[in-house]
Amino acid sequence: MHKYRGFTMIELLIVIVILGLMASLVAPKFFSQLSTAERGIASAQMNSFETALDTYRLDMGNYPEKLEELRKSDKPRWDGPYLPKAVPLDPWGNPYIYSTPGEDGSPYKIMTYGADGKIGGKDSNEDIVHK
Repeated sequence: MHKYRGFTMIELLIVIVILGLMASLVAPKFFSQLSTAERGIASAQMNSFETALDTYRLDMGNYPEKLEELRKSDKPRWDGPYLPKAVPLDPWGNPYIYSTPGEDGSPYKIMTYGADGKIGGKDSNEDIVHK
């Protein structure tokens, strides 16, 4: 008589339960780190906008009216593009909000509304402002 080698149904169920328990412990930590990473990406992108905006101002004498002018402009003395690629969306797929002049006497303001795309919020929905 041949002996069949393999796993029994009970052994397979035990392995599936163990994997499920491990996933339930790891998944919340993973997703909380994802939110932190998205906020870091938004901050890094706004820092690159700041560098491009300052370079634009040095060439042109003032800040652009729109972020798109960092990539293309018909104005004299424009020596761009000041960004290597098109102006990106924030990590949540929304456009960055840019205004000039900014608040409190700052020359400009760049911000994103966070994951919910609305003013205010907490945690991943909190606004990120770069003055």
